[in-house]
Amino acid sequence: MSQPDLNLLLTLDVLLTEGSVAKAARRLRLSPSAMSRALSRLRETTGDPLLVRAGRGLVPTPRAQELRERVAQVVQEAQAVLRPAEVLDLKNLVRTFTLRTSEGFAESFGPELIDRVAHQAPGVRLRFVQKPDKDSAPLRQGTVDLETAVVDSAIGPEVRMQFLFRDRYVGVVRQTHALNHGEITAARYAAGRHIIVSRPGLDKGPIDEALATRGIERQVVTIVSGFATAVALARGSNLIASVPERHTEGLRSGMFSFPLPVVLPEITISLLWHPRMDADPAHRWMRKIVTEVCKS
Repeated sequence: MSQPDLNLLLTLDVLLTEGSVAKAARRLRLSPSAMSRALSRLRETTGDPLLVRAGRGLVPTPRAQELRERVAQVVQEAQAVLRPAEVLDLKNLVRTFTLRTSEGFAESFGPELIDRVAHQAPGVRLRFVQKPDKDSAPLRQGTVDLETAVVDSAIGPEVRMQFLFRDRYVGVVRQTHALNHGEITAARYAAGRHIIVSRPGLDKGPIDEALATRGIERQVVTIVSGFATAVALARGSNLIASVPERHTEGLRSGMFSFPLPVVLPEITISLLWHPRMDADPAHRWMRKIVTEVCKS
């Protein structure tokens, strides 16, 4: 059995990225006829048309769509292997890193993270973006450099992970709330009026399940999608918010926080990135900084 021509991988990557024989030819500095011949060889090698005519343009086949990301990753890894090792010059590094995090992360960890980055690499900017879901597509697409998450089965198998810290839920109320005085039992906690945080808008969660084992039910009066909103509502009312402790440390400043009177498992927070960034020196440095700040 003849071995496939690995040079075709680069051609396939450019063709699938550009979606055009003419554009791919210009990018690779080939003639259109040479690129057409390369596409014919790719079709023969893969046993699939890959790009088919649709009106005046070309569209990828399902097989091409399946291959696009895998081929891009293989090409990038091959280029990284052949590229000379870089000496990272942090003082002259100019780059923007995008971090996708849950609410409260930037408020709690951002100040120290920004200070460390500014001290070591003054030309680096940090962009914090909200995390409305658990979809890891932004990492695969390259629109996000790093992401923090509670890792579960929803995380794609191609994503790399690094443990950051463990968190636990605490209750938080304003200073004048009745829970600021006396022992906080499960019954006293449940008797208050509660805010629940739920992205899908559910009116029950693990806290309610833990209370139910004691035959207790709390009164949920409002449901919000984020921790920052929950803390802000508790700050301006007599409502009780239950939020992750470390994630919301900055948000809860000046409020009364207390351990929940029910037993819940700790939350493990991890740092996620796409494997194509493994060998990138600047990305490795950024991962190290985030890990150090979260573990300090």
